[in-house]
Amino acid sequence: MTRLKSDCLLFQTTCGEQIPCSAEWVTLELIGEAAGLAEPEVIRQAAAAVLHYFKSELHRNYVSVAEFAWELERALRGLGLSIFADSEPGGLRVQESNLPELIRNAGENCELFFFPHLRRELHRQLEESPRIVRFNGLRPCVKQLAGADRWSRRCELLGDQIVDYLRTCCQTDTRSQGCTLVVL
Repeated sequence: MTRLKSDCLLFQTTCGEQIPCSAEWVTLELIGEAAGLAEPEVIRQAAAAVLHYFKSELHRNYVSVAEFAWELERALRGLGLSIFADSEPGGLRVQESNLPELIRNAGENCELFFFPHLRRELHRQLEESPRIVRFNGLRPCVKQLAGADRWSRRCELLGDQIVDYLRTCCQTDTRSQGCTLVVL
């Protein structure tokens, strides 16, 4: 049997096939665009931590992609990041929305029309009974609403207002029980 490189694991597909891959490469594939939101060294450290966990602590050379994704999410949260994997062992339902796209769909580029549209989108997502509701693109959304080219104090306040509004809407909706709200 061929020996695996020290930074690799065998990833088991749903078909039962085992494919050797670098833990760092799989990490970048799993978190996709969110990788640009964190320092590359933090992402490398998280991948190394998950690799160490499976190889050294559990003495495993193969894992499912879902298991790796779940442990990676935990490692990133431990490092202070809120980047979530799309699936956990046993299946995890994730509903996603793109905030800048919501502004375009609302038809008006102002806060007055944006917030009711945002609330309707959250309610639409909660109808699917997800475990995670994720809103992506907070910074570009805020800059677009504020009409700003650069991040400013006003942008920071508006971003906080959007997150607080989503939290409040989520807390008041009975369908959000057991659901995690993520805003990136």
